[in-house]
Amino acid sequence: MDRQQEFVLRTIEERDVRFVRLWFTDVVGSLKSVALAPAEVEGAFEEGLGFDGSAIEGLARVFESDMLLQPDPSTFQILPWRGETEQTSRMFCDILTPDGEPSAADPRNVLKRTLAKAADMGFTCYTHPEVEFYLLKSQEPGPDGAPVPVDEGGYFDHVPGGVAQDFRRTAVAMLESVGISVEFSHHEAGPGQNEIDLRYADALQTADNLMTFRTVIKEVALQQNTYATFMPKPFTAHPGSGMHTHFSLFEGDTNAFYEAGAEFQLSETARQFIAGILRHAPEFTAVTNQFVNSYKRLWGGGEAPSYLSWGHNNRSALVRVPLYKPGKGQSARIEYRGIDSAANPYLAYASLLGAGLKGIEEGYELPAAAEDDVWSLSSAERRAMGHDPLPASLHDAIRAMEDSELMPEILGEQVFEHFLRNKRAEWQDYRLQVTPYELQRNLGIL
Repeated sequence: MDRQQEFVLRTIEERDVRFVRLWFTDVVGSLKSVALAPAEVEGAFEEGLGFDGSAIEGLARVFESDMLLQPDPSTFQILPWRGETEQTSRMFCDILTPDGEPSAADPRNVLKRTLAKAADMGFTCYTHPEVEFYLLKSQEPGPDGAPVPVDEGGYFDHVPGGVAQDFRRTAVAMLESVGISVEFSHHEAGPGQNEIDLRYADALQTADNLMTFRTVIKEVALQQNTYATFMPKPFTAHPGSGMHTHFSLFEGDTNAFYEAGAEFQLSETARQFIAGILRHAPEFTAVTNQFVNSYKRLWGGGEAPSYLSWGHNNRSALVRVPLYKPGKGQSARIEYRGIDSAANPYLAYASLLGAGLKGIEEGYELPAAAEDDVWSLSSAERRAMGHDPLPASLHDAIRAMEDSELMPEILGEQVFEHFLRNKRAEWQDYRLQVTPYELQRNLGIL
């Protein structure tokens, strides 16, 4: 038994932890949980915990349903919102086949495989997400059928006596208590919209942190008699919720994206990485923007990027190179602005990293940076500059992913097929709905 496992067992005993929750996700990123008695944890470390994988979306076909949960002791944390009595903890799990091999259908393993490929190329990947979400008075809509935000604040607003301020203070303290470092938090542009930025960490830890983050945010909201939603675009007239993520690759202790004296201080590796993301973005958009509602954010105005472009400190670009700070070469990074807060972080980060690594492997050429506001250009101007659009709907994104050679390579055939099957079913359900918009617009005149 290794030291981390011994630490977990000792902590469970010393803190009188009564429940140990084993966490994992399905292909769309829904958190799954099974509670284990403390006496069973040592056995789970040694042999894994058996469960029926066929009952979980995308994990196993019926005829191969037996799966094992293997707890990762490095992710052990006490859950503070469960209180001091009968303490509850959690560990993230890797999913194994009965013979102890990593399951090809485990989203966490998909990201691990991509990180292993990066390591083979000499790179470590760090990520830093900026997570937006809306805080609502309740899950129930108001009289007009729209959600009701907790305030009417705007970007960076300080709302005296504001619900959101108390919420953010409590949420940040709880995140810190489960080992998630927060860089800063503030009110975002929409009423009741908030942003909390997590400190940079390696990509796997970030994905685990994001799954915990969503749980913490929802738990704190419920404690304060409010409701938090990561829905990409809950309001027609207000901005959607993105999850802009900064990426950097390191070779040992050296930032592989930094080159002193180069344009924007960007190394050739960084330029090829950006080129890979831009070339393959239409193919992975179904993963980074996986719901019908995601496309209301991408194409609904606000600051959501809708076209394939990159720029230096250009907030209309899909990929932004943040302003360079003199003497801060180690912080060189790129920011992908397309991803929304409802993405499965394991699959989304695997897709973005995999596309960037493909650009490095193949030596992709980076097109010229967009210096203009891409949204203000005409369609003809965007075409002339090579700023092709991202998929306009989930249907378009599914088609682009189906035609991709890279995506089954990144995700593995099983996750690729299960993910597409799930998204096709969602699109089919959506296209059959008669919406209030149609009734309001057409019922009285047709």
